[in-house]
Amino acid sequence: MTQDEIIEMARFAGIRIDSFGFQGGFIEEFEAFAKLVAAKAEAKEREACAKICDSFQARDVGMQPAECAGAIRARGEQA
Repeated sequence: MTQDEIIEMARFAGIRIDSFGFQGGFIEEFEAFAKLVAAKAEAKEREACAKICDSFQARDVGMQPAECAGAIRARGEQA
């Protein structure tokens, strides 16, 4: 995640940013926090996708990779 992406999301969230950075400073801390949040979200998403694939294997139906991929993509539509 780039600093520009973090700043864009912060603006979208209503955090005021002036020409010197985030109001009150702390851009390094905010960037570190954003990276931690992104890493946690990515880890949770990977685990959720793995569970979908595990469920196909548990049914012992000879899962095809395209079936698992389709189920993962459908997961995003449920949110």
